[in-house]
Amino acid sequence: MTRTKKDPDSNIEQAVDLGFVGEPTKVDPQLIEALLTSEHDYIPVVAPIGVSPAGDTFNINADTVAGALAGALKAKRMLMLTDIKGVLDGNGELIREMTIDQARALIDTGVATGGMIPKLENAIHAIESGVEAVVILDGRRPHAMLVELFSEYGAGTLIKR
Repeated sequence: MTRTKKDPDSNIEQAVDLGFVGEPTKVDPQLIEALLTSEHDYIPVVAPIGVSPAGDTFNINADTVAGALAGALKAKRMLMLTDIKGVLDGNGELIREMTIDQARALIDTGVATGGMIPKLENAIHAIESGVEAVVILDGRRPHAMLVELFSEYGAGTLIKR
């Protein structure tokens, strides 16, 4: 797999070969759906590994797999944990809610940097694949998921159409 990144000094895009890293092209959610609807209490654990039609195995970014799986399941909400408050604006302040167009603008303008770029890209893809909304929140915060799910204002950044 090849990606590009901008050289910080020249601002020129350069190809980066990531080796045996892949992107999901198809997700079959049947097994996960069966586990989730079973009379038993299963908690599916998904390894972010993909297989090509030729049988080659590829590592896939866990956020990418989560987004693709959430889209295939048509999940109502997808939670992505990170080690910062959520998506931050140009002043370093938490953005509580945004659209996918606003998320794209943060990437395009360079406000979103580093690991937040693939998180936003995966959130956008998940929403475009059928997920109602994605929340990026601080996994270091005690009870972050409970606060997100059971409070009026949530605990991170809500991204929706």
